[in-house]
Amino acid sequence: MTAAREEHGADAQGAPPVRDHTVDGLVRAVARRFPGREAVRYRGRTWTYAELDAAATTGAAVLRGRYGLAPGDRVAAFAHNCDAYLIAFLSCARAGLVHVPVNQNLTGADLAHILDDCTASLVLADPDRADRIPGGRAVRPLRDAPGSFLDALSRPQPFEAADDPDAVVQLLYTSGTTALPKGAVMTHRALAHAYESAIEALDLDPADMPVHALPLYHSAQMHVFLLPSLAVGARNTILDAPVPEEVFALVEAGHADSFFAPPTVWIGFANHPEFERRDLSALRKAYYGASIMPVPVLERLRARLPRLGFYNCFGQSEIGPLATVLAPDEHDGRMASCGRPVRHVRAKVVDEHGADVPYGTAGEVVYRSPQLCLGYWNAPEATRQAFRDGWFRSGDLAVRDAEGYFTVVDRVKDVINSGGVLVASRQVEDVLYTHPAVAEAAVVGLPDPRWIEAVTAVVVPRGDVTEAELLAWARERLAHFKAPKRVLFAEALPRNASGKILKRELRDRYAPSGNR
Repeated sequence: MTAAREEHGADAQGAPPVRDHTVDGLVRAVARRFPGREAVRYRGRTWTYAELDAAATTGAAVLRGRYGLAPGDRVAAFAHNCDAYLIAFLSCARAGLVHVPVNQNLTGADLAHILDDCTASLVLADPDRADRIPGGRAVRPLRDAPGSFLDALSRPQPFEAADDPDAVVQLLYTSGTTALPKGAVMTHRALAHAYESAIEALDLDPADMPVHALPLYHSAQMHVFLLPSLAVGARNTILDAPVPEEVFALVEAGHADSFFAPPTVWIGFANHPEFERRDLSALRKAYYGASIMPVPVLERLRARLPRLGFYNCFGQSEIGPLATVLAPDEHDGRMASCGRPVRHVRAKVVDEHGADVPYGTAGEVVYRSPQLCLGYWNAPEATRQAFRDGWFRSGDLAVRDAEGYFTVVDRVKDVINSGGVLVASRQVEDVLYTHPAVAEAAVVGLPDPRWIEAVTAVVVPRGDVTEAELLAWARERLAHFKAPKRVLFAEALPRNASGKILKRELRDRYAPSGNR
């Protein structure tokens, strides 16, 4: 492992840093405060805070004793959402082990890359995923099988917690939208700072009843919502997946009042035939993030649910992953913005040389924060490139206004060079989303002998529409050099389980054969 995070001292906003918290310690503290309160509900099972804390202790004993693991060993989690997934993470934290969440949809070389890179000593897997794991590895069933990790929790065992805030607790592998995933090295202290930032910026409260339906392997669902919600003593429901009918039913039954989803899921909800009919008035907080929300979609959601508070959450795995938030009372007039930095994050916008750019000028977002990872596992050169001059390079292109609000323009690698002029794909996508026959849209640059990169839109239609109609629609609303040169139609856009559209895959799929 390599490390490049500077010593931060006080946090970015001047408040004293979180010095003595561990991930599992936060749950232990709330269990002392609310021992009998329901902490987690999954399918037919419920866990009080006291029961959840006891399960983490027993799980730590099982991992270190029965499974024979040593402090610092990496434990990969290759499973679907469930209560056991959460408990395994807390158990690893308490046992001094390094948890490695793995996308449960990976196969072949992609899965082998992560398991090889982290040198996992053990894989906790769902039985329906075990046959995907390359041979020669220690594998234990997480649940739903004889002798599973979940079964072992029924026999309580003592364990003395490690309690080292500076120990590594997790390797968060990046989503790999532009290259092979890299493991961001996260300590207890970094995540504790991130949880404190999330609690404050997202107005989390013990009275909340959040639904956690996105994959728990993804850092946003686990570290921006589930763990911070546990830290305040909220009542949490874990779902297998963000199925609209299940979320609607929970809200109508009074068992859910807040929900996080990436824009692609919110788009699916907004387009669902039951969305207009169901009583969703009990929803109080709606969170979106993980990728850019098209403004027309957000306007449609706010019009349907005018009393619902929307929060835009922006960041990346390397920073825990929350960096900025746009609160509900900040949306009017700023719906394209991702807000201002959270409590423990300092951010600015710089040019390619690292110099600050003027307000309103696009540049790369860079961070300083005690929430940041130590670096990338086994990747010293990638760490060196990411951490320069004491700042972390995010790879996101944004502008900042005089009041400190950030607006993301694009990923640096997704900006299109069309005839020597740079075009941000987000602006083109927002225009396409205003057309009533467009369900989803992604804009990429494809190699072109005349334009260098031709602005190309890939559209999932929800009605009859032609390429000529969409080209005319865009040309009426965009400068000529920004308008798409082509519109391609697809049944669905490729995306990872966190909802991010895989533009790299679109470029590979549609590039001329000689440029692949």
